[in-house]
Amino acid sequence: MATAVLFDIDGTLVDSNYLHVHAWRRAFHALDRAVDSWHVHRAIGKGSGKLLSTLLGDEDAGRIGDEAKELHSRFYLETAELLRPFDKAPDLVRELAGRGLRVVLATSAAPDELKVLRKVLDVDDVVAGIVSGEDVEATKPDPEPVFAALDKAGTAPEDTIFVGDAIWDVHAATKAGVRTVSVLSGGVGAAELTEAGAVAVYDDAAALLAGLDESVLLS
Repeated sequence: MATAVLFDIDGTLVDSNYLHVHAWRRAFHALDRAVDSWHVHRAIGKGSGKLLSTLLGDEDAGRIGDEAKELHSRFYLETAELLRPFDKAPDLVRELAGRGLRVVLATSAAPDELKVLRKVLDVDDVVAGIVSGEDVEATKPDPEPVFAALDKAGTAPEDTIFVGDAIWDVHAATKAGVRTVSVLSGGVGAAELTEAGAVAVYDDAAALLAGLDESVLLS
């Protein structure tokens, strides 16, 4: 049985991935960069710097990266009223905390975005800590955010589970020695998540909550 659970937020607990895709597409359009939406979606879950390097190349990302990030954040926050927690996501977090597990939220979100996500999710009173993009130098798929979350949880990697929606979550957690349970709510297929190293895959937070007693989190 795990003693701590680390949760990604975007696409895992909050329905936000496709709002990010739209915001990045608008940012690229404003900067006269043609990037297909499916390419953007494939990079969601990486930190913004890595996302930009993946989609634009290192040189172009270096030239317009700051402006692209600013535009993305502005366009994303314009859609904040559409953000909502996935069904039973807050209940899942509260159930795990109520059973004595330490729950830490680990996200690459910038401070203004994280503020909105925390308000939407409304579980601050039961989580043991929150790690955001400003707390680390390197973002997912680098393991540094997972190590930072482990520090917040105060648990060993082998006693901890990471729950996320992207292969970048799986890669980061695996490098840190942490097992990953994946959900499909971010738009990535089960086969790809399993191939990346996820030990179990569920449709969404509600499905994980429904099967919690038989899950790797509690057994």
